[in-house]
Amino acid sequence: MKSDAKVIVVMPAYNAGRTLRMTYEELPKDAVSMVILVDDGSTDATLEIARQLGLEIFVHNRNYGYGANQKTCYAEALRAGADVVVMVHPDYQYDPRLVPQIIEPILRGEADVVLGSRLKTGSALRQGMPWWKYVSNRFLTALENRAFRLRLSEFHTGYRAFRREVLERVNFVLNSDGFVFDQEIIAQVVAARFRIAEIAVPTRYFPEASSASFWASITYGLSILVLLARYVLHRRELLRTRRFDSLRGRYTRLAPPERVAARARS
Repeated sequence: MKSDAKVIVVMPAYNAGRTLRMTYEELPKDAVSMVILVDDGSTDATLEIARQLGLEIFVHNRNYGYGANQKTCYAEALRAGADVVVMVHPDYQYDPRLVPQIIEPILRGEADVVLGSRLKTGSALRQGMPWWKYVSNRFLTALENRAFRLRLSEFHTGYRAFRREVLERVNFVLNSDGFVFDQEIIAQVVAARFRIAEIAVPTRYFPEASSASFWASITYGLSILVLLARYVLHRRELLRTRRFDSLRGRYTRLAPPERVAARARS
């Protein structure tokens, strides 16, 4: 990839007012061309702080969900001419300073998608990950590796980088508006035969960082099992699913309905 690639950071935000400034201030500005924040109906000071920071802001007219937020993030990043798109959660759980490392395999032409893994070094428990999340993460990751025929240390990370062509080809608009979107887009990436790499990243667990509850995590896990079953059936051509078919047109076909998000004015 060209050395002057346009790198756009997208931040899917929901009530991130207490951590947004910390996250943004630690972004390596020399490695990032633009920061886009999509607010998913926050009721705190998220929008006010985003305006103070001078971010490119898009606002949902209500809370649509984490997956819906990502759909807007990626569509707007593509419209802005991104060559590489990096998702950085504004809750300060992942280290923003690692953006240069997470995009490096893409810039070198060695990967199309890079995941920031909390489990690659085996230190997630020491960094505060709840034991039940660690165990379920390991279990689901083992199932996903088997279904996707990969050998990754973690699939359940919110720190991700995509080459532009990936987001143009996978039909992410058909995915869930909820948390399982993260795994659906990985299944699409695998189905389209894009290359996935991973780097080790530390993570932070503290009260202000967003974290799904135990019961929400159970629902998420069950949704992943359903997704894996559908993917395997699709791969074996026993039950075709349009979600896993690659697109051939331009990214404008992927744009979510204009009524959902509007550019925020200063």
